Amino acid sequence: MEPTFRLDVLGHFCPVPVSQAKKALSGLAIGDVLEVLADDPETLHDMPILIDRLGHHIVDVLKSAGEFRFIIEVK
Repeated sequence: MEPTFRLDVLGHFCPVPVSQAKKALSGLAIGDVLEVLADDPETLHDMPILIDRLGHHIVDVLKSAGEFRFIIEVK
């Protein structure tokens, strides 16, 4: 699944990555795919909670060299 939008929050720490993801998702339409790039380990816990609350779907979480790539499908 290819992202249609990208949010880079590398270098930012809680609560910035999750709040920016929430803001980005609010402007997207059903079927859009948001890629979030983060390096705050807290996002591994907080992002799934946010996505669940908003009713969207995490397609994948890729971890590489201390960075996390969340692929989120807007529902």
